[in-house]
Amino acid sequence: MTAPSTAPARSRGGRWIEEWDPEDEAFWQRTGEKVARRNLLFSVLSEHIGFSVWTLWSVLVLFMGPEYGLTPADKFLLTSMVTLVGAVVRVPYTFAVAIFGGRNWTIISAGLLLIPTIAAFTVMKPGTSFNTFLLIGLLAGIGGGNFASSMTNINAFFPLRKKGWALGLNAGGGNIGVPVIQLVALAIIGASGGPRVLLGIYIPLIVVAAVLAAIFMDNISSVRNDTGAAKDAAKDAHTWIMSFLYVGTFGSFIGYSFAFGQVLTNQFGRTPLQAAYLTFIGPLLGSLIRPVGGWLADRYGGARITLWNFVGMGAATAVLVGASMQTSLPLFVTAFVVLFVLSGLGNGSTYKMIPGIFQAKAVAKGLTGEEAASYGRRLSGASMGLIGAVGALGGVGINLAFRQSFLSYGSGTGAFVTFLAFYAACFAVTWAVYLRRPAAAKAPAATASEAKAQLSYAEV
Repeated sequence: MTAPSTAPARSRGGRWIEEWDPEDEAFWQRTGEKVARRNLLFSVLSEHIGFSVWTLWSVLVLFMGPEYGLTPADKFLLTSMVTLVGAVVRVPYTFAVAIFGGRNWTIISAGLLLIPTIAAFTVMKPGTSFNTFLLIGLLAGIGGGNFASSMTNINAFFPLRKKGWALGLNAGGGNIGVPVIQLVALAIIGASGGPRVLLGIYIPLIVVAAVLAAIFMDNISSVRNDTGAAKDAAKDAHTWIMSFLYVGTFGSFIGYSFAFGQVLTNQFGRTPLQAAYLTFIGPLLGSLIRPVGGWLADRYGGARITLWNFVGMGAATAVLVGASMQTSLPLFVTAFVVLFVLSGLGNGSTYKMIPGIFQAKAVAKGLTGEEAASYGRRLSGASMGLIGAVGALGGVGINLAFRQSFLSYGSGTGAFVTFLAFYAACFAVTWAVYLRRPAAAKAPAATASEAKAQLSYAEV
């Protein structure tokens, strides 16, 4: 194996970087960090707009009063389907980076956001059928895919020691698109404006994001479409274990982002304006703290942070059950905001775990140095799309659970009891797989490399 190159990154036409080795400290200090940070900045911007478009209908349903003829169950179904599309498209978006290049796909994916935004602008008026709203809402789901391609792209730019911070900042900057669009909607509702005003604001912002990506971002030539990596990631049990945990963190974040305003209006009788005053707080704090979750995971280990985070999420949910049963709005909102914060913290810690897990597997194979780092990047990048897609499906489950809870009990209490049981399961899985002293480390039949890899999972 050749030694890592220390030459400056070279580009060819179309802003392709031919040589990229972020694990080489000399290369990183000289040119790598500057290039990586620049790409991170404009990746965040595009992903931010993508999240806003994806969660657009969580805001639009607040504008849709009785004159639209939609029931609460219709609205929960609508937001569930938008979430579902956003989850599914994350898989192809992950591999689009390797086919088109990170910069090129960022331009394309940003431009695609014009389709659902302009379509919603066209049909957003009373008298439009529910099926039409549902179809246009499904188009907005493509905004959810931007997260997967952005995370895959940024994962390739940063060294392992910086991934928790970088991925947390990238994802947090994207997640904050949720509260931002809710704040913009609050201002518009407060000014007696209509939903088309909101849509009219975002159309030019989409164009700006695509243009800035074209001017300032880069493609990495070494990132090639690798169907073998996708197959290997899909066969690896850790991909699906981390998907399960990410359902508990990001699934909660995106599901609650869609549902919070509807719960306030349906269970607590808040007007759309009153709900809008409250709905942005949780997603805002959850987005801002995501990089902190990544930083804590870098320092103390992602598995440890994730484990105790699920304890906190379970405790906050238990308070929500009580607040829901007592119809205590102040306690309900406070506990819900805490749950948002913890979901954001867990988002950062779980995503830090992914590259660490595959680095540990490289150790088990006897790989070292750049060869081990390359193996980790290859499988962690491929697995991120699958994990992100399955995690987002948690948002679908949350909205469907709320829909059924309101149909059956007239409140969200039944849904919260279900969520509490799920967080307990996430805690148990995190402890059993990544923190309990593994049997492989004790068994005489285990090889030394296998035992070392198992023991290192607590540090991921």
